[in-house]
Amino acid sequence: MKVTVIGAGNMGAAFVKQLSRAGHQVSVTARDPAKAQAVAAANAGATAVASANAAAGADVVILATGYGDAVAALNSVGDLTGKVVIDITNPLTADYMGLTLGHSTSAGEEIAKAVPGAEVVKAFNTVFAQVLADGPDFGKGQTVSVYIASDSERAKQSATALAQSIGYATVDAGGLKNARYLEPLAGFNIYLGYGAGLGTSIAPNWIKRA
Repeated sequence: MKVTVIGAGNMGAAFVKQLSRAGHQVSVTARDPAKAQAVAAANAGATAVASANAAAGADVVILATGYGDAVAALNSVGDLTGKVVIDITNPLTADYMGLTLGHSTSAGEEIAKAVPGAEVVKAFNTVFAQVLADGPDFGKGQTVSVYIASDSERAKQSATALAQSIGYATVDAGGLKNARYLEPLAGFNIYLGYGAGLGTSIAPNWIKRA
């Protein structure tokens, strides 16, 4: 697939690394062009591009910014009509120990309202950057789960195909409204990683009995 990653921070860099290794055609853009160029240079086959029209030609756009920067970042990359947008954001408080949205809406739903022409899918928001960078295999037969929620079947299929192409197990999490559950799950994972001191090499996993 042709994938445009918005953001060159820890998550953005991890996506570029894993997707490039899996053979996808990856472009990365960021508010700081130098960071995008550094991420692209570290991953064979990846390309740094300017924000303007960065979404053109992409099959999937991955939003790898903070929630507060999400809408501006999406608006900066050109026309998103008909584009699949994977939203990995969580509406975190300044101390990362709480959420600014919940119960009646979610970051995923608010982003979908802001870019109504796009097909938004919530995915990867429960996965720490270190886990994404290291890969999905936790050993002992355990593979990290990626939960995928969208009102668009096409967006779900695209996110599922991308996640599986880099080795992740996927769980259909229903409609985009269920981002209201996935975002608190991410918040709890952040508490475990930082607040409880378990570190960032953890991820929630869905175990299905054979």
